[in-house]
Amino acid sequence: MRLFNKKARFEYELTGEGVEAGLSLKGAEAKSIREGRGDLSQSFAKVMGNEIYLVNANIPAQGIEKYDSTRTRKLLLHRGEILALATKMKQKKLQIVPIRLYNKGRLIKLYLELGKPKRQFEKKEATKRKDIQRDIEMEFRSKD
Repeated sequence: MRLFNKKARFEYELTGEGVEAGLSLKGAEAKSIREGRGDLSQSFAKVMGNEIYLVNANIPAQGIEKYDSTRTRKLLLHRGEILALATKMKQKKLQIVPIRLYNKGRLIKLYLELGKPKRQFEKKEATKRKDIQRDIEMEFRSKD
């Protein structure tokens, strides 16, 4: 099952430089991801020391009392990948954005990309362009 971060393309200007990371999960979390439950829309990745963590991803788990579904989870990456992401992030003032969460066989993977946060006027401009494009397509459809 695949879970997408639909807000990522609206909130960030993605560079296309991405990496696939493993995720440190509990058993109930893995089961809920395989069933398609989870939300990446408010989540982000943060570099702490020599490790990268996924912060604020909502992955519910059934059958566990007093469970924090938005807990911080460790991402499993090689040291070289972490170093490359951290240096690009600092040099170009980018952020690490989780794009999609999926299972690859039995393993659960998270695809991360570097992105620059959009300003408010850039988001409004993108929405206007999208509306204009939709109106143009509607006009062409009605003429046929």
